[in-house]
Amino acid sequence: MTVARVLVVGLDPAKLEGWDPEPVQTAIARGKARFDDYGVESDWCLVEPDADPEGAIAAALTGGKYACVVIGGGIRKEEPLLELFEKAVNLVRRHAPDAAIAFNRSPEDCADAAMRWLR
Repeated sequence: MTVARVLVVGLDPAKLEGWDPEPVQTAIARGKARFDDYGVESDWCLVEPDADPEGAIAAALTGGKYACVVIGGGIRKEEPLLELFEKAVNLVRRHAPDAAIAFNRSPEDCADAAMRWLR
């Protein structure tokens, strides 16, 4: 039996200035555990906006076959990152055209977002 594989694309909280990354890192850890609860394999691509995020996303997308790609709220919700969000969506279309695209509400519900498309 083939297990669904999901890629989560988001911002690396440890690389963002002016943030305490610990609460987000804790939420990410809980989000990763939710994938285990569902028995779904997940890879995480956490990018730094000022360090070639498009290259990192493209490399992650070509590194495996994904049934779903979850794009995190940090990329989607921040107005200065609108262009990165658009690029992320188009990178998924280009490098993983068969993958569903899902959006989470928080790092903790990435698995739930993916499961809407994996059922």
